[in-house]
Amino acid sequence: QVQLVESGGGSAQAGGSLTLSCAASGSILDVNTMGWHRQAPGKEREWVADIINGVHKNFANFAKGRFTISRDDVKDTVYLQIDSLKPEDTGVYYCAAGVVGRGWKYWGQGTQVTVSS
Repeated sequence: QVQLVESGGGSAQAGGSLTLSCAASGSILDVNTMGWHRQAPGKEREWVADIINGVHKNFANFAKGRFTISRDDVKDTVYLQIDSLKPEDTGVYYCAAGVVGRGWKYWGQGTQVTVSS
């Protein structure tokens, strides 16, 4: 089992930045990819970005240029930095972990991000 705990959400003004953290614990060696998803009010959850083996990074088209994903292997923590925040970035951001090709097996509880104009 892998436990994921997100933090860093909150309220921010459009144009600002936020950095979300996802601390992993447990059987971390059982997974090789960690990522972020988000769910806006009234919409389905969507994939944002992921990092494979701590090196290879992938981003959804809407996330390219404003979102940065990184991993601290010492702290077993994955970060998502969001720059130039937009109101449409509002939603619950979820951290997830899994094995490439096998889907996302573990999920965090989510952290709320609210961006005001």
